[in-house]
Amino acid sequence: MNIRPLILVFLLSFFKPLESICGDPVAITQEELVRRAQELFDAVVPGNKEPWQKYFADDCIFADEKGRNLNKAQLVADITPLPKGYSGTIKIAKPQSRIHGDTAILSYDLDETETIFGQNLTARYHVTDTWLRRNGVWQIASSQAMRYYEDPAVARIDPKKFADFSGTYELAPGQTRRVFSKEESLYVERNGKREQLFPEGFEIFFRKGVEGRILFRYADNGKVDALIDRRNNEDVIWRRVN
Repeated sequence: MNIRPLILVFLLSFFKPLESICGDPVAITQEELVRRAQELFDAVVPGNKEPWQKYFADDCIFADEKGRNLNKAQLVADITPLPKGYSGTIKIAKPQSRIHGDTAILSYDLDETETIFGQNLTARYHVTDTWLRRNGVWQIASSQAMRYYEDPAVARIDPKKFADFSGTYELAPGQTRRVFSKEESLYVERNGKREQLFPEGFEIFFRKGVEGRILFRYADNGKVDALIDRRNNEDVIWRRVN
């Protein structure tokens, strides 16, 4: 009687329940996903391509905050050292994950600091990575990044200039905005909603937490004839009526 097949059956029946007790031997945790993601961003400043080559799948889709869609070859080629005089760090914050079977999604913020010849800059991003396990290997199949909007610095201009901008502006019949100054600040009001306009430059203003700019256009006679609501480099023109 050949007992080897019986021993093999016994061993398989013993270790299979053990695997179910111990869990998936090649599962991945949020901590490991974060560690790998941080390894990727630590490699950006020195231009180390190796982690990007390792952790991104050959058929990956990478959409960055600039609106570019890159394949793996383009992505890896984009990893180059910072120029001389530049330095910085990129740190992961607020990670969240959803891990189910062979799929893991990691969503997190990035806090970037950059020094350019002694001048310090900061930026914040949000990234979502989708990891897939194929043939026992976890790699990123898709990654998408966006940049958080940040208000620009407030400029100083003479409040006496606000008189040039004060007036009523019309987009269409019945659709108006009123611009006025109060206590050395400039405001725009529409349908009872009032917002302060902060100067970014002499004729360019912004609203706190709102993307886009408000510009005032001067006509040939030297007087303001329009308010321009600029959004994503496209203009909505409100003509001055008084």
